[in-house]
Amino acid sequence: MAIRSARPKPRRQRTAGRGVCLAITIIMVLSLTMLAGCPGKKESDVMTIRFVTWKPNQPEAWEEILRIFHEENPGIRIEREIGPHSSTAFHDLLTQKLKNRSRDVDVFFMDVIWPAEFAAAGWAMPLDDFIAAQEREKFLEGAILANTFENRLYGIPLFVDSGMLYYRKDLLKQYGFKPPVTWQEMADISGKIVIKESKKGRYIYGFSGQFKQYEGLVCGMMEYILSNNGMLVDREKGVSAVTGKPAIEAVRFVRDRIIGGAAPVGVLAYQEPESLDLFIQGKAVFHRNWPYAWQIANDPQRSTIAGNVGIAKLPHFPAGKSYAALGGWQLGISSYSEHKEAAWKFVQFLASDRIQKLLAVRSGKAPTRKALYDDPEVLKANPHFRDMKDVFLSAYPRPVTPLYPALSNILQRYFSTVISDRQSDIAGEAENASREMNKLLSMTQ
Repeated sequence: MAIRSARPKPRRQRTAGRGVCLAITIIMVLSLTMLAGCPGKKESDVMTIRFVTWKPNQPEAWEEILRIFHEENPGIRIEREIGPHSSTAFHDLLTQKLKNRSRDVDVFFMDVIWPAEFAAAGWAMPLDDFIAAQEREKFLEGAILANTFENRLYGIPLFVDSGMLYYRKDLLKQYGFKPPVTWQEMADISGKIVIKESKKGRYIYGFSGQFKQYEGLVCGMMEYILSNNGMLVDREKGVSAVTGKPAIEAVRFVRDRIIGGAAPVGVLAYQEPESLDLFIQGKAVFHRNWPYAWQIANDPQRSTIAGNVGIAKLPHFPAGKSYAALGGWQLGISSYSEHKEAAWKFVQFLASDRIQKLLAVRSGKAPTRKALYDDPEVLKANPHFRDMKDVFLSAYPRPVTPLYPALSNILQRYFSTVISDRQSDIAGEAENASREMNKLLSMTQ
């Protein structure tokens, strides 16, 4: 009996063991079921910041930037909405969202001409409480001023732009020319080189630039007008200046000597990417663009003229001096964002020394932090920054007004109309544009 009574014992233990295993299994299944029905703790702890940006010229650099941010900030996830490359089209997309107080935007890019508009409309949040005065002093003064409206800061400048003249070093050296000082010299030199090259069976153009009806057209035309001692708007009087003789002469030069002359008629449809493509394919002697073009033009994998690219100040007219339009992009935070602190953390990260340095080295973006112009790695990747530093520091801004987009629209239509038609009445069209501009400008006085 002792033996019989002892034999069932192991069976009871096995049964008990099976019961424990079954219970554990049931608990695990129930737990997994519950987790499947609702977000996990880690997922719920992640805050999403929606970043509205344009399509970058160097997407790999931005992928690297976001990777770094996500690694260092596991509690924040950046969700990008990529808008159009055109500043005008991007403005339309962004303002529509902000007008509707959309929750789909926390952080956004602003062109250098938008802060006053976005501030006046209440779309961009003031950032004065986030950034100390001593920190602001580390940025280029002009870039900070461009983001200031009624003594409050509404954007953090990420990189600055200014117009530059790119040229084929090899062609100028081969035919005994130096970089042009005046616009007339540029047109003459390019014409002579085009003829000489055509005799060798190589058909190229003299110049490539941005002349499509968009914001870039205003930048380019302003450079021509300023370099002839003209203006778009008289700053002291607050009225249009496009009917002035210097402005009319500059516009006429573009129409008669550039469009269909030094440059192909096709430039009337060119923005930055198209105009740069023509140059890096070896199809143009001279090219007007922003600093980022240097990296691309000297990349052997993307450019047929890598190593043969020179850079200089933009030309001017005989009685004037060189001017470059102030460009660049700023980071703003939506007034309607529900995650302002996290949004600022992302903005602060992007505008830091190391990320601006990354953008300078990898993408050719000119920094807004002054110290980076003395950084050896930045200068090695962008040797032209050393020579063009004064241009960055003193680039000329477009008219500062909350109504600038409407003003730009008038100017775009005017410039596009007159430069695309050899028979256009420039003075008459200027008068029409001036009346529209003055009516608009009077609304802010």
